[in-house]
Amino acid sequence: QVGVVESAGGLVQAGESLDLTCGLTGMIFSVNAAGWYRQSPGKERDLVATINRGGTTNYADSVKDRFTISRDNSKNTVALQMKSLKPEDTAVYYCTAGIFVGTNYSPVSTWGQGIQVTVSS
Repeated sequence: QVGVVESAGGLVQAGESLDLTCGLTGMIFSVNAAGWYRQSPGKERDLVATINRGGTTNYADSVKDRFTISRDNSKNTVALQMKSLKPEDTAVYYCTAGIFVGTNYSPVSTWGQGIQVTVSS
């Protein structure tokens, strides 16, 4: 089983930046990808970014060109760099480890408590 240890979030103003980090623990050899999800109040949890072991990334249209996902395989960490934040980016962010089945990302790690990110206008 793969677990995640998520960093603290924060409160920022619109236009500012914030970096999130996550450590992967456990049977890391069983996964080949990582991804970040987010969930806003009253909404479903959405996948916002993924990265495979080779470093290929994919982003939701809503965060493309503003968010950057990266990973350090030697340290088993995953990061999400967020720039030009908007109030609509306010959400709880979740880090996951997973696998790609074809082009579809499937998380296999346990879900952490999430990271609260609040963007004020």
